[in-house]
Amino acid sequence: MSEAHAQTQSEGETRLDTVTSYSTSSPETRERQRTVTDSPTPIDIITSDQILKAGGRAELSEALSKLLPSFNFDSNYAGYNSVQRSLSNRSLGPAYTLVLVNGKRRHMSAIPARGGVNNSGANYVDIDMIPVSAVERIEVLRDGAAAQYGSDAVAGVINIILKSSSQGGHVGASYGMLYSREGETLKFEGDHGFELGDDGFLHLFFDARKRADADFNDKAAKDYRAFFDDAQNANWNRKAVRNGDPRIRAWNLGYNTEFALTNNTRVYSNATYGIRKSQVNNWMRLANGNASIPELFPGGYVPLNNLRDTDYQFLVGVKGQLSQWNWDFSNTYGRNKVQHSSHRTLNPTYGPESPTTFDHLATLKFDQAANNLDITRAFAGAFGKLQASVGAEHRWERFKTIAGNDKAYTIGPYKYPELLADGSPNPLYLAYGPQTAVGAQAVLVITPEDEVKLSRNVWSGYFDLGFDPTDKFYLGLAGRFEHYSDDTDSTFNVKLSSRYELTDTFSIRGSAGTGFRAPSLTQQGYTMADNRVAMDNDGNIVPARTRLVAPSARLAQAMGAKKLDSEDAVNYGLGFTWRPAPRTSVTLDAYLIYIKDRIILTENIYETGSGVVSNILESVGEDPTTWTNFYTNAFDTKTRGLDLVADHFTDFGAFGGVRWSAAFNWNKTTIEDSVDSPGVLAGSGINLIGRARKGELTDASPKTKWILGANWAIRDVVIDLRHTRYGKVKTIANNPSGDRSFSAKWITDLDVSYNATDNVVLSLGANNLFNVHPDKHAIYNSNGLSRYGYPPFHPGGGFWYAKVAYDY
Repeated sequence: MSEAHAQTQSEGETRLDTVTSYSTSSPETRERQRTVTDSPTPIDIITSDQILKAGGRAELSEALSKLLPSFNFDSNYAGYNSVQRSLSNRSLGPAYTLVLVNGKRRHMSAIPARGGVNNSGANYVDIDMIPVSAVERIEVLRDGAAAQYGSDAVAGVINIILKSSSQGGHVGASYGMLYSREGETLKFEGDHGFELGDDGFLHLFFDARKRADADFNDKAAKDYRAFFDDAQNANWNRKAVRNGDPRIRAWNLGYNTEFALTNNTRVYSNATYGIRKSQVNNWMRLANGNASIPELFPGGYVPLNNLRDTDYQFLVGVKGQLSQWNWDFSNTYGRNKVQHSSHRTLNPTYGPESPTTFDHLATLKFDQAANNLDITRAFAGAFGKLQASVGAEHRWERFKTIAGNDKAYTIGPYKYPELLADGSPNPLYLAYGPQTAVGAQAVLVITPEDEVKLSRNVWSGYFDLGFDPTDKFYLGLAGRFEHYSDDTDSTFNVKLSSRYELTDTFSIRGSAGTGFRAPSLTQQGYTMADNRVAMDNDGNIVPARTRLVAPSARLAQAMGAKKLDSEDAVNYGLGFTWRPAPRTSVTLDAYLIYIKDRIILTENIYETGSGVVSNILESVGEDPTTWTNFYTNAFDTKTRGLDLVADHFTDFGAFGGVRWSAAFNWNKTTIEDSVDSPGVLAGSGINLIGRARKGELTDASPKTKWILGANWAIRDVVIDLRHTRYGKVKTIANNPSGDRSFSAKWITDLDVSYNATDNVVLSLGANNLFNVHPDKHAIYNSNGLSRYGYPPFHPGGGFWYAKVAYDY
């Protein structure tokens, strides 16, 4: 649904882009509400100032999780998957929350979600590629909205509003690091507005950031061997695992503009462009392991994944008025391209002749183009007020992968020799025989036969009616039809919303609707292999050549895979709003979300000694030692929850004013039904979907979250204090003996700003002021892996920072 439609909605329903912008740093507006009380559905408003104060080490997505109670930023330290991390809403992954920019759909990333607590395989919007300096505010609809906005809006909508002033600007810089002295971070941002004609504007923005890496793993056990030689083994640093925060170098830039074309027609446009270079540490390949080539790395090696993200989106539109009808036509095009490379690695089957740098391993691309036409008109009469809107959209999507260097995946001629050059026995041959590990280590590999190019067209039409029969009563009805050109089912979804003012200060609101999420192109077709380690059903970490295959592939079909169906949803919401005073607001909203046929990655399917899996693999020409997985419609789930948001402003006169805030979320997901393992796997000891996958949905996210805040402005000083409690989480393993619980934690963030002049602001702050870490009792591994599991907050402990900003 477009911005033009949203801006002319009935007064009874505050749409995502109608909310008045305000800044918490402005004394005359700091007392205004953070949550919208005059809307039939829950809407939160996050300002640019709040985002900057929540930032510190965080980027845009993590900053949002610090400000919204129902959002959590999931940890993920799984190699090349650790750069883009999940921002879940109401315990549902990011693919269930639609992202808009100025009311228009944002394109998705090319990377499928995998690792940590999100193994859905869906690709989702990487909002960290949007410049922080561009954001005027972010408006968050916490309610199902597929009937209004289409697929992906099952849990809600994030609408990022870009700055649109025609004058003035901002320049800022910050520096900080973790208390451990890792993760050194440097950021710059700036924006400036220009006048265009009498009432037009052009606003430019940029940001740049540089972050060093940090790891959160224990040292390996003292009896863990990395070398055959006892003296070398006694003296190494025992850092066998280096997974954690990757090193990042990134910059983004863009513009937002609008100007008059005629008296009744305006042209608008915006664009962003960004590049992010990341370097990710991995597991050490030990000197005494079968991936070792002593001639190249005599002390073993830690492979480095390099990722280069190139991301851009361009929008142009025209809007105007014809008679009493408002119309808006726009076109957007966006692309995300991710290029994988690696250095300090090798393919052991090529021995000393193996490359140690692979400049081209795999390339993933996602493209999206969309055309929107929206028409709306307001009617008024004795029956009340009516806002009628209709519209149509055509969207084209494409996902493409490109193979890389053949020496990363082919098998070379090298075998371990029985004897070393001096005639002594070769310990690698004695330990493993002649065969080395296969393939470039710790990298994502796409072979020519695994290349995929999928595209589809999506046509949709919608209507949206907002009716105010009286000043106290609002009723909304929306419907949307969508048709997909691929095998995805066509769908029609409806939503009914209502709000009634029981008194001048107290209202009741509610909604009910249906929704859906079409299988992403990545879930349908993404195919790749990697040479890494994996966890077996007994909780052991073992080397594994893992193959992810499309559900339609011959190998997946042989293991019982089926065509992916759309995920269908039903949403219910009931809430209350209360404004007992002009500077006080309270909202309480309960929700219930049913989702049928949720898509998730299967467990690793591998040979356990029964012969069942190896026979299947051999029947389709695959190596019988391969570990295989694919995406499947696995679960029907029910998610229940409650959101409480309260704000109050107290004026202390000469002692300034304090804006108090409290937010709470309770959330619980249960599995109502799950898919059975196919008969072809009977007797293998492998479940298609095991306890671990179920636990990712039911226990990996906290069921409760509190955010308590106070923003105190006194003369030239602003103190922003935020205290967040994350409820306990669990790591569920396929073997129950591997289950682990992590207790609830309070995290304190503090930012102190001083207005040195009318234009210059100096700030000093800390994220996780008291250096709180998650419980250190993850599943024990002798190599030191993942001592903190996957906590809902950053596990690196305290982070301090200093900022300087110039506003003009």
